[in-house]
Amino acid sequence: FFLFDTAQHIMKQSILLLLAFAITGCVSFTTPVLKPQYINTSLEAGAKAAAESSSEDTKAVVVSLKKGDFVTAISEKTGLSKIDSEAALAAVIDTVVEEVSAGNRISLQGFGSFKLTSRAARKGRNPKTGEPIDIKASQSPKFTPSKAFKEICNPGR
Repeated sequence: FFLFDTAQHIMKQSILLLLAFAITGCVSFTTPVLKPQYINTSLEAGAKAAAESSSEDTKAVVVSLKKGDFVTAISEKTGLSKIDSEAALAAVIDTVVEEVSAGNRISLQGFGSFKLTSRAARKGRNPKTGEPIDIKASQSPKFTPSKAFKEICNPGR
C-alpha cells in the first residue's frame, strides 16, 4: 500500500508540476536570455556575459539548462525535495514516452500536445556517393505548443 500511495502522490505532483509550468511558461530545457525571470540564478553570469558580448547581434542567446538545474527549479517551485522532483519529472517523461509511443495523443491545455506522426517511405540520396537509396517509412514523436505557450514565448507580438 505504501508504494502505491507514493507512486500516486508522485503522479499527482507530476500533473500539478506540468500545470504550473504551463501557466508560468517555464517548460523548456532552454531559456532565452530575453526572459531573465526564467533563468536559473547559477546561470545568470554566463547569460549576461553572452548577452553583452553579442549586443549588436539580433539573435537571442539561449542558455541550456542541464537536468540537475531543471530538477532544482522544479523543487523550488513545488516545495518538493530534489529526489521527489526528479522522480516526478521521470514519471512525467516516462508517461509521455509510453503513451505517445503507443499511438496516443497527450493534450495539456495551456502547454501543448504530444502525438506520433508517420513518415512515408521515400527515395533519397547517399550524400557521399550520390546514389539513390530507399528510406523506410517511420514514426516520429511530435510536440505542438499551445497558443498560450506561443504567446508567452513571443511577448509583444
